[in-house]
Amino acid sequence: MSSSATLHSTAFRLPLAALLTAAALLLAACNQEDSASAQPAAPQPPQVGVRTLHARTVQLSTELPGRTVAYRRAEVRPQVDGIIQKRLFEEGATVEAGQPLYQIDPATYQAEVKSAEAALERARATLAATTTKLKRYRDLISRKAVSQQDYDDLAATQAEEKADVASDEAALEKARINLEYTVVSAPIAGRIGRSSITEGALVTANQASALATITQLDPIYVDLTESSDDLLRTRRAIARGEITVTAKGDLPVRLKVDGVGEYPEEGRVQFSEVVVDETTGTVSLRAVFPNPKQELMPGMFVRGVVSQGEVKNAFLVPQAALQRGTDGAAFVWRIGEGDKVEQRPVTVSRAVGQDWLVTEGLADGDRIAVDGLQRIRPGGQVTPVDLDAKQAPAQPKAGQAPASS
Repeated sequence: MSSSATLHSTAFRLPLAALLTAAALLLAACNQEDSASAQPAAPQPPQVGVRTLHARTVQLSTELPGRTVAYRRAEVRPQVDGIIQKRLFEEGATVEAGQPLYQIDPATYQAEVKSAEAALERARATLAATTTKLKRYRDLISRKAVSQQDYDDLAATQAEEKADVASDEAALEKARINLEYTVVSAPIAGRIGRSSITEGALVTANQASALATITQLDPIYVDLTESSDDLLRTRRAIARGEITVTAKGDLPVRLKVDGVGEYPEEGRVQFSEVVVDETTGTVSLRAVFPNPKQELMPGMFVRGVVSQGEVKNAFLVPQAALQRGTDGAAFVWRIGEGDKVEQRPVTVSRAVGQDWLVTEGLADGDRIAVDGLQRIRPGGQVTPVDLDAKQAPAQPKAGQAPASS
């Protein structure tokens, strides 16, 4: 073999050896990476949404169904018989107390007044004559000019005539009252409805059908119904000092009208019934509301939000955070030292909006789990995520303008 062929063979073998060496090194490196990746990573504590609680004064209220009722309602009826001559009001208008509404033909009653006046004058004249005669008899009896019997009879006649005068005075007063009743007046102020009769109709005293109806709308009543159990529970809580009410004890009420929204005026509970409805187990509460624009009309269905007082040093816990044990007892998951979870029993009073009112079992500044409860294990560690900070909008740094949309 020539020297040139030997050199060529040697040159071919050297690169092949280097390639095999590099491949072996690469395979060893891959095996090392596979071994490293096969090692399990340490598990991270699960993320849990938390909320920090602070004691506060909570205003309590309850929403009750109700219906509006007229503050006053009077049916107008005649008190004497007669023919209606005029209607003196406009239907649907506002009338004042004592305002004339109808005029009944007064001719008969005017004649009765004159007759009563004449009868009274006659009785008074007869009494005056008897009184003068009795004075003369008093002078004559001292001189034995008349008998005692005649004097006594005349004195008795005078007493009877005095009674006749009093009777005729009463008859005259009655006749005058009946004459006044020929003008049918409004017994109360308010809005008057339609008239049930027209001119020329015959009416009778105290008839069954009303001539018209007057309704006072300002103020107006709202009758609310509340469960007797709830009412008793609230009263006991007030007696124990758990609920604080105003010194006067009156309860403000806000009104919601279906399809309209909240009524702008605030009312007050006036009283509550002392008898429980046997069929429904409810108690009626009556509230009174200003109604200056007469927006509320009797018979409307409404809902009243009755303020029941306030609870101090209480906590509002989101409903999602409250759990129940197998015995029905309520508890929450509290995030303690080292972000470890512990079960904390609590005392729940009632629901307030979307939260539960907790009166015992929590302290100011406690962190409780609200979201991700299914990942919690008693005594386990978690990664807390502050939901309040998460929901708060980002504040621009000093000297930095907020981003424009």
